[in-house]
Amino acid sequence: MVWKRRSYTYTKAQAPVLSGDLEEDLDLEEDEDLEVFSKNPSLAVGSSVSSSVVQGSLVHSPGALVRSSGSMVNQYGLEEEEEEEEEEARGGVPTRDLFVTVDHPESHVTAIETFIVYRVLARTTRGDFDSSEYEVHRRYQDFLWLRGKLEEGHPTLIIHPLPEKFVMKGLVERFSEDFIETRRRALQTFLSKTAEHPMLSRSPQLKVFLTEQDLTAIKKQGPSFLSRMGDSVRAAAIAVRGVRARPQEFGAMQDYADEFSCKMSALDKVTQRIIKEQNEYLEELSQYGPLYSQWAELEADLSEPLRGVAGCLDLCGRETEEQLRHLTEVLQPTLHQYLLCADTLKTVLRRRDHIQAEFEAKNDALASSAVSKKGDLETLKEEAAGLEERVESANSALKGDWARWGDAMRYDLREALVSTADKNQDYYEKCLAVWETFLLSQKTPPGQEED
Repeated sequence: MVWKRRSYTYTKAQAPVLSGDLEEDLDLEEDEDLEVFSKNPSLAVGSSVSSSVVQGSLVHSPGALVRSSGSMVNQYGLEEEEEEEEEEARGGVPTRDLFVTVDHPESHVTAIETFIVYRVLARTTRGDFDSSEYEVHRRYQDFLWLRGKLEEGHPTLIIHPLPEKFVMKGLVERFSEDFIETRRRALQTFLSKTAEHPMLSRSPQLKVFLTEQDLTAIKKQGPSFLSRMGDSVRAAAIAVRGVRARPQEFGAMQDYADEFSCKMSALDKVTQRIIKEQNEYLEELSQYGPLYSQWAELEADLSEPLRGVAGCLDLCGRETEEQLRHLTEVLQPTLHQYLLCADTLKTVLRRRDHIQAEFEAKNDALASSAVSKKGDLETLKEEAAGLEERVESANSALKGDWARWGDAMRYDLREALVSTADKNQDYYEKCLAVWETFLLSQKTPPGQEED
């Protein structure tokens, strides 16, 4: 991580102000998450809002809203890392050849149900695809089908979770714009993580999902209901039996998954509570400023400072709204996704245990005297050998994917936390600048004090 000192200038009051060449210093891309104070049109001097803060003495040259002289945001800024290094840090392949976009959600109403359909765009340079671009439309249950197929083919790989299918009644409207957009972003993350995965991105099921226009016939293919029931009963029996000799490293993974789940659950709950409180604060703030404006109409002598306070409250409300948007669109979704990932970790570890338990059961049957026929004994030996290879394969896949997932998790959480810290710092700096500018405008110039 490379730190770079930001340049700044001073006003007559010796308060540092970000210079206009900040964007060049930081080499910011167009889609950079960092927001520069001087680029915010809502705070530009000369706008209708800024001019309403105070009148007369507050109007300075462009960029004259001041920041605290001790502000850290005026001292340092982060430079972007190279794209390939970021890709490797996320645990993906350094050179990607498959890119997927989920957009344009549309509501469909039928006689029996209402559902949302998303457009899925895929671009690739792979030779096993007939075309370089594909456009299909998928609903949520299609994503569920894909993830289920990926789990069947790769039981001990850590597959990124999908957003929950159901929401608590009264908590959020299922077909509201906010809910649909939140789900779209989560589906986008799921497909992006899958496309970045070195093994899952080569899955034939993913290729079918991205290229076939209609999945109806394909989704009907698969094991019968009785076969699935048999697998469920066998898995339940193995779960009751348990694993006798689980390797120590997988025990440590289980402990980590349990602890990780507790921590993420606590963070998710606290973040949701903060968002709720910030929403309430924003609502109160929107009602607070107009009261000062109404008061200013009754007090001619206090009109200027009262209108100034009203303008400051309005600007602070706008910045609070931006901070709240970041919390709801960046931090909270990231925390919640990794809370769901904790359940995925536990499920993957249980699948590994089931494979080992099945192998141990075969070995017990082989060691017992219950098998008398030579043919049955040979068959049992072959099954045991096959299960032994399956255990080794499952262990190897899980250990490799655990390290890859850990790298990606640390990268995603670090990005979310750092960007939130930057946004919070920026938020408080802007609010501080608004009030400092107001205070400067209210100072009486020397020599004009009243007797």
